[in-house]
Amino acid sequence: MTSEPNTPADAPARRGEPLPADLLDDAERLSPEEVRDLQLRRLRQTLRHAYDNVELYRKKFDQAGVAPDDCRSLRDLARFPFTTKADLRETYPFGMFAVPMSEVRRLHASSGTTGRPTVVGYTENDLSTWADLIARSIRAAGGRPGHKVHISYGYGLFTGGLGAHYGAERAGCTVIPASGGMTARQVQIIQDFEPDIIMVTPSYLLTLLDEFERQGVDPRSTSLKIGIFGAEPWTEEMRREIEERMDIHAVDIYGLSEVMGPGVAQECVETKDGLHVWEDHFLPEIVDPITDDTLADGECGELVFTSLTKEALPIIRYRTRDLTRLLPGTARTGFRRIEKITGRCDDMIIVRGVNVFPTQIEEIVLRTPDVTPHFQIQLSRKGRMDHMTVRVEARPDAGPERRESAARAIAKGVKDGVGVSVDVTIVDPETLERSLGKLRRVKDLREA
Repeated sequence: MTSEPNTPADAPARRGEPLPADLLDDAERLSPEEVRDLQLRRLRQTLRHAYDNVELYRKKFDQAGVAPDDCRSLRDLARFPFTTKADLRETYPFGMFAVPMSEVRRLHASSGTTGRPTVVGYTENDLSTWADLIARSIRAAGGRPGHKVHISYGYGLFTGGLGAHYGAERAGCTVIPASGGMTARQVQIIQDFEPDIIMVTPSYLLTLLDEFERQGVDPRSTSLKIGIFGAEPWTEEMRREIEERMDIHAVDIYGLSEVMGPGVAQECVETKDGLHVWEDHFLPEIVDPITDDTLADGECGELVFTSLTKEALPIIRYRTRDLTRLLPGTARTGFRRIEKITGRCDDMIIVRGVNVFPTQIEEIVLRTPDVTPHFQIQLSRKGRMDHMTVRVEARPDAGPERRESAARAIAKGVKDGVGVSVDVTIVDPETLERSLGKLRRVKDLREA
């Protein structure tokens, strides 16, 4: 994990204007001390709500020897057990709900590609809170009432599309519900409808950029001013690539369905220095992913969340598997920031004893001339040893000598910066699979 990104010395030239005071909501004006007081009141209520209404939490609390009334300070939360994705899968579909189904107004679920999906529910109040927080996030990103918002997150059971949709409407924006796919049509809609903001995964934005250029349209000529990117890790190098190619502000949004969906934390356009957690609704912790010990602010570890206002699915100390650290607030002084997430515990690849994250490879690819940002990591075995090959697309004008030079530069960058030897294959443009949603960078051929 790097030090604070975009500090004043290296902040990008594009900077947004601070949010006018009249657009800040009441919670955004709270001091850190007022936020902590609010959190403790809401935390005690949430622990009681979960214990009284969710059998799994009642059993876990009893086994840990703690009760809701044992929480007398925020530090006491560390005494309570964690919640994991496995807990939601074991109680599939509705065993974690804390209200009767008659009070649930919407259901969402994960894709379930690695097992049973995780199912989440929302009461009417939950949906209203979610819309408020997405609206707050859009304002923090630079969005204003009257802006048109092009939403390329997938709709359906995935939380991204509908979460962004209702939040943008709550913010007073005009929604263009494009969803994912039909890339050529999306490019045409952006030209015809002239949106101000796009909400999309960063990898699919790269696919849209390629389509603009394929159609002979300069991406910098569009009406877009702001890109709000979430649902997958992305790096500062990708931010610079996107901002340069599109001439927009590129800001990060964070969330996950088990905690709420997008809008748990948001990067402010005026600083672009990490994501302010909306701490009036979510209490973040950082824990050591090996020992489970709670870490102090500023230390790197696994991000854990406790919801403070959710009714249908209260979540207690949910292990996100995302790696980051907590930092003091800047643009919103009452709320702490999480550093830009560039890795997950379960995304880590171990190659010959070396820990490798896909975002480390991305940083090297993005600063290498003559290749595009599109790459794929393939894992295989040579004898008894794990082996990694990085496949990267060449730019259309890169000939054989420039491709060979790029391959050498990437291999050297990985060896010097990550500490592992890899093979690098430069492939023809438009050879690798494009993302229509969340991107999967790693193809594991070892079992095959």
